[in-house]
Amino acid sequence: MANLSEILKSRGYVYQHSSDTLEEITDGPARTVYLGVDPTSDSIHVGNLAAYMLLRRFADAGHKVILLIGGGTGMIGDPKPDVERPLLSLEEITERSAKLKAQAERLLGGVGVELVNNHDWLDKLKLIPFLRDTGKYFTVNSLIKKDAISARMDSEEGISFTEFSYPLLQAYDFWHLYKKHKCDVQIGGSDQWGNIVAGVELIRRKEGKTAYALTIPIIADKATGKKFGKSEGNAIWLDAEKTSPYAFYQFWLGVSDESVVDHLKLFTLITDMEIEAVMEMHRRDHKQHHAQHLLAREVTTLVHGAEVAETVEKVSSALFDDAGLKGLDDSALAMIKVAAPTHKVKAGALIVDVLVSAKLASSKREARQFLADKAISLNGEMITDEKRALVAGDFYNNIALVKRGKKNVCVLVTKLQE
Repeated sequence: MANLSEILKSRGYVYQHSSDTLEEITDGPARTVYLGVDPTSDSIHVGNLAAYMLLRRFADAGHKVILLIGGGTGMIGDPKPDVERPLLSLEEITERSAKLKAQAERLLGGVGVELVNNHDWLDKLKLIPFLRDTGKYFTVNSLIKKDAISARMDSEEGISFTEFSYPLLQAYDFWHLYKKHKCDVQIGGSDQWGNIVAGVELIRRKEGKTAYALTIPIIADKATGKKFGKSEGNAIWLDAEKTSPYAFYQFWLGVSDESVVDHLKLFTLITDMEIEAVMEMHRRDHKQHHAQHLLAREVTTLVHGAEVAETVEKVSSALFDDAGLKGLDDSALAMIKVAAPTHKVKAGALIVDVLVSAKLASSKREARQFLADKAISLNGEMITDEKRALVAGDFYNNIALVKRGKKNVCVLVTKLQE
């Protein structure tokens, strides 16, 4: 069995580490490792997911893992390079923290993760002792060198002392976990390097002990260069209310060929052998998107569960692979009405009129042309007769699927008794 260091390197999890070698952190005695997440939202997005997967890798290798919910640091806000974060109320932070905790338990609960909230200890800090016992170990000179702080100091808006103090609080978290849980490794995204190293340095100065920092790279699609983060305006959330399981599945299905193997390594737990096998199938017939289908299925299962993933896969096949509606259960039929545009029709309506009213054609003339070009299908069957009318047999549980080409689809909904 491969060492954890080999796994992390080969799967693409390693960007920076504070030790001379990665093996020093990963391959010796079992350590306690922590990842922190602030409640800037009530859900993480796929840009955060790689760090959770890294935490899972440590757990699977026998290390103790801690997920820290930043109920305290969330009240301050990690400095952004461009603008001050809005201050959140305690009630909002508490609500968001509870949702993040529940989400983490679904993602990592099976591997024995310990969940803590830094509000439990940061709220009890007294100012003078904190400044004397923690603040004295930091120089303003070092703090202003941090990228986000430096960018804000050069801007017209500047930076408040509130956000300027954030690295001290995160460093204090690391020290607190070191003292209470013997935690000596913190992981996070590469943008957190400065904050994590601050904690490493605080532990060295206060305790005379060695702690470690390990960061992952910012994940981006190689074809577009866009990162999977909120700042790019393309956030895909793990919360089903923010991003539906169907949209979540489609996101992974749309990953480029250039990035799909990297994402299989980062975001799934399948073996290298399984990845190699699906990539060989992908190379032989890339139009079938074998690798993307496996990626979408695995990540959706991880986040939403096997039952939901199976339903989403059936809905996707019905909409885009001509699998048809028959055999879909109630949950799949309900999902398909949300996943695609819907249009109410009555039995007896001509297909030409339906194409126009469903906005699959701009006019009857264009609708007739689409029919003549064999571009229209109803429930997976090609339709070319412009006089074709919808009949009761076209509908399954009062819905039917009409498509123009491969990607333009509409769910037709009817009450046949009307």
